[in-house]
Amino acid sequence: MNQSLGKASIRPEKPVYILNSASVVGTKEGQGPLGLLFDKVGEDDMFGCATWEEAESTLQKDAVGIALEKSGLSQDEVTFIFAGDLLGQSIATSFGISSYQIPLLGVYGACSTCGESLTLGVMSIAGGFARRVACVTSSHFASAEKEFRFPLEYGNQRPLSATWTVTGSGAFVLGDEDAMTAVKTGGKGPRAKITGMTVGKIVDYGLKDSMNMGACMAPAAASTLEQHFIDFGSQPDDYDKIITGDLGMVGQRVLIDLLMERGYDISSQHMDCGIEIYDSDSQDTHAGGSGCGCSAVTLSAYILKQLEEHSWKKVLFMPTGALLSKTSFNEGKSVPGIAHGVVIESI
Repeated sequence: MNQSLGKASIRPEKPVYILNSASVVGTKEGQGPLGLLFDKVGEDDMFGCATWEEAESTLQKDAVGIALEKSGLSQDEVTFIFAGDLLGQSIATSFGISSYQIPLLGVYGACSTCGESLTLGVMSIAGGFARRVACVTSSHFASAEKEFRFPLEYGNQRPLSATWTVTGSGAFVLGDEDAMTAVKTGGKGPRAKITGMTVGKIVDYGLKDSMNMGACMAPAAASTLEQHFIDFGSQPDDYDKIITGDLGMVGQRVLIDLLMERGYDISSQHMDCGIEIYDSDSQDTHAGGSGCGCSAVTLSAYILKQLEEHSWKKVLFMPTGALLSKTSFNEGKSVPGIAHGVVIESI
């Protein structure tokens, strides 16, 4: 059966199940409105390590371990792991999950990596190449500042349009219907099912402000969302929530305006993980949260909980990524964006 749909979407012949998941976060995230929902909150953001990069690797290692344990699976029962992070050569992933010895397919979609890894995981299962896969991504405030902006010791001022990189890692174990039945028999899941994906394309409006990533990524989110509606023949009110990854308050406004110009009003359904994860009144994060970990931990801790409890029945989860590097930024290049959409439904 042809599982492709329209220009850029995929509808699996059979749903792929999120067997279970895990979220590990830093202290600031643990103090936010979702703090009680995370599986593990670090006592400090070093996580007992000597460097910020090692701390981020520990986030991934812990998240994968917890997700496997909650799924009732051993590492040997997982065929592939799709993983990535924000650091150069994805070193948080390389050093974080090497001990599991699961065949690795490294991915990079900036802050959209959670959506990309889930999409690839579903494709591998739907295509018959695996029964179970794991997907994990992470970010760390301090390692990201060091990689893309300034070391913390520099003490630079952040404009109000800037977002705060989430210290966190989200891991997901996906499986086919047979794997779902086995897990359900053990009383450990599944949490939800994935019934469709829309793969985003690179969109570049020529913006060069790395301190306003929400505005840089919003055009890509608008592009993917419009294509999703066209491919699936759907409308905003077909979803309980349309959830972007880390546009923040600035990017949210841009996205809603861009889609309104194209004939889609998502203002009632839209939610952004970067806005939900922090308390804008008590936590100084300016425009909200960002980073690979932002959408991943919010999906695991909060969004899937709403689907499990049937508060929501169907959501479109669409992490957003800014495709820049310190090299491209220092050479005066613009900040392109990308976004990948994943349809997740309650069981």
